[in-house]
Amino acid sequence: QVQLVESGGGSVQAGGSLKLSCATSSINYHMGWFRQVPGKEREGVAAIRSDGATTYADSVRGRFAISKDNAKNTLYLQMNSLTPEDSAMYFCAATPVIVANRELDGRAYRYWGQGTQVTVSA
Repeated sequence: QVQLVESGGGSVQAGGSLKLSCATSSINYHMGWFRQVPGKEREGVAAIRSDGATTYADSVRGRFAISKDNAKNTLYLQMNSLTPEDSAMYFCAATPVIVANRELDGRAYRYWGQGTQVTVSA
């Protein structure tokens, strides 16, 4: 199976930055970042297709950037201008097949990492 391991989470003040990493055994799959807060629905944050095309949630567009390094088999999420609303457990996910316009739908993904916590203080 595809294994995913997130890292890079932590605590920062509002306005700060963090860069999350996701080590994977299959970087050529379609990949995505999702986040979840207790009591709220899981939210798609950013996604990158195997061909490199990216998709962002409106709430993070212009602040976050998803990328991948095929040589290192690693997915990244650069997060800038963080606010308390960005606080959540962040998960990376992968799937061999994705349906158009469903890149930010968690139900479209087959494999998931364990998550890394991001906390942004005001």
